[in-house]
Amino acid sequence: MRSFFAKRVCSHDVEDMVQEVALRMQVRRARGAIENVEAYLFQVAQSVLTDRGRRDQVRHRSRHEPLEEAHHPHEEISPARVLEGREQLAIVIAALEELPDRTRQAFVLHRFQEMSYAGIARHMGVSVSAVEKHIMKAIKHLAARLSE
Repeated sequence: MRSFFAKRVCSHDVEDMVQEVALRMQVRRARGAIENVEAYLFQVAQSVLTDRGRRDQVRHRSRHEPLEEAHHPHEEISPARVLEGREQLAIVIAALEELPDRTRQAFVLHRFQEMSYAGIARHMGVSVSAVEKHIMKAIKHLAARLSE
């Protein structure tokens, strides 16, 4: 089977197609004996090949780009990068502490507790508009502190 498929498809598809033939043979086995197993096996293989071709055509497989490391490089986490992250975290924490209590509470509830504006408004006893203003104030303050 492998050599049959190797002549007709890309090498990385061969194992999948052999497995598909094995699966179809297993399902077929429940229906009774096969007179010429080898001929039937190659008939199933041809069917798998045809089905794959149809599927590839419908899915426009020839237009797909392979997912390779060059497209998504792995970023090394260097000691300098770790230090930079810690420094930015310290700036964010300091900036959050500088905020008025209600503004900080609204921001933390939204960003860290993932509460909706309406939920925060009910929790704090204020309007949704007030929550929006508190969160915008917090975002502006954090952005200013991080850009310094």
